[in-house]
Amino acid sequence: MSKELIKFLEQFITEERLIQFNKVLENRTKYITIALEDIYQSQNASAVLRTSECFGLQNINIIENRNEYQLNPDVVQGSSKWLNLTKYNNTENNTIDSIRNLKHQGYRIIATTPHTNDVSLEDFDIEKGKFALFFGTEGTGLSDGMLKNADEYLSIPMFGFTESYNISVSAAIILQHLAHKLRNSDIKWQLSDSEKEELKLEWLKKTIKSSSMLIETFYLRKETINH
Repeated sequence: MSKELIKFLEQFITEERLIQFNKVLENRTKYITIALEDIYQSQNASAVLRTSECFGLQNINIIENRNEYQLNPDVVQGSSKWLNLTKYNNTENNTIDSIRNLKHQGYRIIATTPHTNDVSLEDFDIEKGKFALFFGTEGTGLSDGMLKNADEYLSIPMFGFTESYNISVSAAIILQHLAHKLRNSDIKWQLSDSEKEELKLEWLKKTIKSSSMLIETFYLRKETINH
């Protein structure tokens, strides 16, 4: 039924937009996901989302313990519209909830921070399985609870006096390297056919004005034909 509905809704977008949807879907991945822990500067949070969308990531995890996550429309440039955002803000320790949920989905939990057991970005192994990259709050970085529950630690090589990059810059450097490495590997990183269908339907709904009315019309027609 979803295929029929998609075909029906495709009539209400331009051919150029449809071609773009199909092209982007072929390059979308859930093999890498991002988790943002307590990011309070909206420009940083928005920049990470925009960068993630540009590199083809689909799922972003937002952890709110002390700070509420906010977007800056001028920075995000509508990129959040095309992403799946999962928020963790209902318990005392939302970080642990996010880690537990991501592990249940089969993700390796990667703390992006200089650590005694860290692996340099150049040496990070993408073939061990899909992974979730955790980025911490400005100033203090990732929480102790997150660091204690991480599976691996990832660092960016640095050669200056400054101790760390800005979080949005860190995300861009890491994603540029790992996304490029992933797309040039033999790993099956693309979405499944059913995931592509589900995502395409969501994008059509968000793109077409009065899509809910059109969908209602579609099902009424189907019901009439069946009777």
